[in-house]
Amino acid sequence: MTSRAELSLETCHAKVVSGALTPELTERIPRTRVMVESDDRHVLVKIEADDHNSLRAALNSYIRWMNIAEETAKEAGKE
Repeated sequence: MTSRAELSLETCHAKVVSGALTPELTERIPRTRVMVESDDRHVLVKIEADDHNSLRAALNSYIRWMNIAEETAKEAGKE
């Protein structure tokens, strides 16, 4: 059974967050496929996984990475 989820973030730091996620796309999370899209104000992460446990692991990772990138950009005053 395939599980899917999407994470959407609206932020003035979309380019920074998207750029921070790009290296993570090369690191495979087992049994998952991830795609990141962005424009000037939005980041969209689409995750597809072979099972619920893999989906949960990927969601936890990407939520954490997005939060870290957003908070770091805020602290650094980046746009």
